[in-house]
Amino acid sequence: MVLRRQILVRVLPFALFILLLSLRDPLGSWLGPDLDVRWVYPIKVALVLALVVYFLRDYTELRELPADSRWLWLWAPLVGVAVFVLWINLDWGWLNLASEDGFVYDPRAADGRIDWTLAAIRLTGSALLVPVMEELFWRSFLMRWIDRHDFMSLAPGLVSLKAIVISSIVFGFEHTLWFAGILAGLAYAWLYRASGSLWPPIVAHAITNGILGVWVIQTGHWQFW
Repeated sequence: MVLRRQILVRVLPFALFILLLSLRDPLGSWLGPDLDVRWVYPIKVALVLALVVYFLRDYTELRELPADSRWLWLWAPLVGVAVFVLWINLDWGWLNLASEDGFVYDPRAADGRIDWTLAAIRLTGSALLVPVMEELFWRSFLMRWIDRHDFMSLAPGLVSLKAIVISSIVFGFEHTLWFAGILAGLAYAWLYRASGSLWPPIVAHAITNGILGVWVIQTGHWQFW
């Protein structure tokens, strides 16, 4: 019963996030131009955040910092920046699964000015909520579960190469930039395994998404959102 709850609290926020993501385009088609589908994202952030906060006491790994603080102030930032650089340079040809008519999160109004409410919610959600929610699912749960179904009994440092590779490949194909996603998954998995803590991959993931969001807003490359 305890194990089932530990699985549930890591899977449910992620599953809700993906479900609402999958409903974005159908909602736009069903309800037409009267619905601004960009507001699905703030709703998604609010609902997922509520779940994460509700389950917060179950995330025991969030109370554990790495024994060596360099994983937080040195290696995590370096990995986060490196993944960002790879992400914006691995978006060409067959490395990008996005269709030409796919949804792009463009926070600009009809007159071309940025709607800063939409932009700020998108940036905050991707930089602060998504890294926690995704690392709890991909690294804390799935990567360890591949090795041992009683995943809570497996220390991060004992995760196998097989589990790292499989979880990173699946993580990659969650994103349209699948190859960049696989490399990101491998990098975050390495941080988790080497540091023995979930915080370094969370910090690295947050830095990647945060820098990416600021870069997207500054350059107007909305396709990366």
